[in-house]
Amino acid sequence: MRWHFIAVALFMASIATAPAAAASGPCGEPASTAVRWSVEGDPASAGFAAQPLCDALRAFAASPRNLHAVVVERHGRLVAEAYRTGNDSSTYSLAAREVRFDADVLHDVRSVTKSVVALLWGIAHGEGVVPPVATPVLDLLPGLADLRNVGRERITVADMLCMRSGLAWDEGGGYGRPDNDERGLLWRGDRARYVFDRPLAASPGARFNYNGGLTAVLGLLLEERTGMSLQEYARRKLFEPLGVRDWAWVGDLRGRTRAYSGLRLRPRDMARIGRLLLEDGRWQGRQLVPADWVRAALAPCTPGGEYGYQWWSGSVWVDGRQVGWQGALGNGGQRLFLVPELDLVVAMTAGEYNDGTIGRVQRRLLEQVVAATSELGAGPAEPVPAQRQEAATMVETRATLRAVTEEDGGDRVYVHLKIVPGARLPFTTLRFRVRDRALVAGLAAGSSVKFRAERIDGENTLVAIRAVPPCVRFQPCD
Repeated sequence: MRWHFIAVALFMASIATAPAAAASGPCGEPASTAVRWSVEGDPASAGFAAQPLCDALRAFAASPRNLHAVVVERHGRLVAEAYRTGNDSSTYSLAAREVRFDADVLHDVRSVTKSVVALLWGIAHGEGVVPPVATPVLDLLPGLADLRNVGRERITVADMLCMRSGLAWDEGGGYGRPDNDERGLLWRGDRARYVFDRPLAASPGARFNYNGGLTAVLGLLLEERTGMSLQEYARRKLFEPLGVRDWAWVGDLRGRTRAYSGLRLRPRDMARIGRLLLEDGRWQGRQLVPADWVRAALAPCTPGGEYGYQWWSGSVWVDGRQVGWQGALGNGGQRLFLVPELDLVVAMTAGEYNDGTIGRVQRRLLEQVVAATSELGAGPAEPVPAQRQEAATMVETRATLRAVTEEDGGDRVYVHLKIVPGARLPFTTLRFRVRDRALVAGLAAGSSVKFRAERIDGENTLVAIRAVPPCVRFQPCD
């Protein structure tokens, strides 16, 4: 009962947010005092049109959502940043409190922590202190020898990095839910046993399922193999060489490091991490993370997928052009976007914990920043003619349902559709938001389906879907 009360209180506190006042200039000029960063005062010199970039920062400042910070970095220089005052709460807070955010205030980055742990594993891998990613995990945990059965013994380090262990684990429905599996990591004595003492819901390596417990075990193995706490290893191998001096790593109820969450960083330092990755793991000429590990971490674990070694992939559409990004995502609106083809980093923080809709708002902000670059025409996409909009809402075609995924612990549901060639859809992405989960109830990966979708709030959204008999030779698919 006590835990139920705390969970409800945490959830209520996290949604008790109000529109925040801007704490930065209207066009996001970086503060020059104690910046510890190369500042570009002229957006044009960094490849931006000043007015569209200013419009993006003003949209951030005027948003009714509980946004806290945005930092734009390009070509190694800080180009724009803006901060706001807003309500915020930590994992253990019973109530939200108003915080005036600025360049020096640490922010809880939640699951961005997982992405940092993956970089630490890569550093240790380069030093030879952790085994190859093909190593079965239970080979490294002799205390769990009794669990080497029913297929658990086949789960590899790569499966944990890719979140495809096959272990039954449920983080859906938000982290305020008392029976969310991640919550047990806060108080269980043997976290590795808590994670692995579960039935297999799928074959190891076969299916993505978001599981913070896997990152917790990676953290335990890192501490055991390096002989240091995660905090100390991160300080020596990553943060100190990167020039990150102001940070914190909040522990669990037993004082242990939370590898799956708990880091507190400044948004500027999130951007430093982004720049490190865009430079293939180098910082000021020093190789901090092996380049081959950076490439592996950012690449999807499965072709066409969206998840690498604890790093996400996606894209935005600007003026009919698809622009890919890789990133670290955290509950509540913590985002670190890398846009390699534009050599661009955008870091964002917010306080909308357990509300998955904040992701749509931040993707729109990313689109605006991308659209402000000279390569993308330095402006927003042209409006779609009315007749094209109408056609887009009524398109129906045969497709194969490839996967259903949940992001940020299940707050947002997407389906991935392999569209038949020649469909001539106005949608060129294969990823569609599902607002009503009943739309995909009963459908399985590999099903032939017909669907209808609309462009809603800048995102492709399914509005209808149904199974159809599979295509056969000489029978039209439409």
